[in-house]
Amino acid sequence: MPPYPFPRTSYRLEWDDIDDVLLDMDGTLLDRHFDNFFFEEELPRRYACLHGLPFEEARDRLMAMYRSVEGELAWTDLQYWTKRVGIDIVAMHKELDHMIGFLPGARKFLQYLRQLGKRVTIVTNAHPTGVSVKVAKTGLDRYVDRIVDAFEVGYLKMRPEYWPACRELVGFDSKRSLYVDDDERCLAAAREFGLGWIIHSAKSSSQLPPAPSAGFLSVERLSSLVQGS
Repeated sequence: MPPYPFPRTSYRLEWDDIDDVLLDMDGTLLDRHFDNFFFEEELPRRYACLHGLPFEEARDRLMAMYRSVEGELAWTDLQYWTKRVGIDIVAMHKELDHMIGFLPGARKFLQYLRQLGKRVTIVTNAHPTGVSVKVAKTGLDRYVDRIVDAFEVGYLKMRPEYWPACRELVGFDSKRSLYVDDDERCLAAAREFGLGWIIHSAKSSSQLPPAPSAGFLSVERLSSLVQGS
């Protein structure tokens, strides 16, 4: 799909040519503010207290840890991070779950997909334990047919190995599938694989300005993809 100008308030999809809708979770359906705050603010604060460090030094250490496993399953593995930093990451997710919520327009889009009769699958890099916390808080599973986490597939979505394995698992027709994500690395891997319809979620966090893509069609709200909206 070629680059598109931004902002674009709506985009007409040829729904008759789409059977499967593959949706990222954090930053596309759910507000990424929770994850940003969790890993960039609150966890560094607690890590600093645990080790008697200044906040900035603690955050720098954690950021280096994150980068050291970026692209690997460990990057999003909550059990891995619990062991590595010595803090119960799952318990923290449950403690802060009041911050978990839908992005504006996400539920409207999911309801629209139901009306159209599309098969909707969430494809997420998140750890299954984190997914369960977010599903319990939002009821996200009621809006979709299936949630597939990266640990079920065996790879993160930015890896080229992910998409053949995901297609084998879910059984979608690549050319008749729509995929939406806020991570351009994941979108690039999907485009290389040959997914037919690809859209970038430009407004991943309620607390940050839109970050449009130069290489993919960007939309601020999924509800802008609803015909007649």
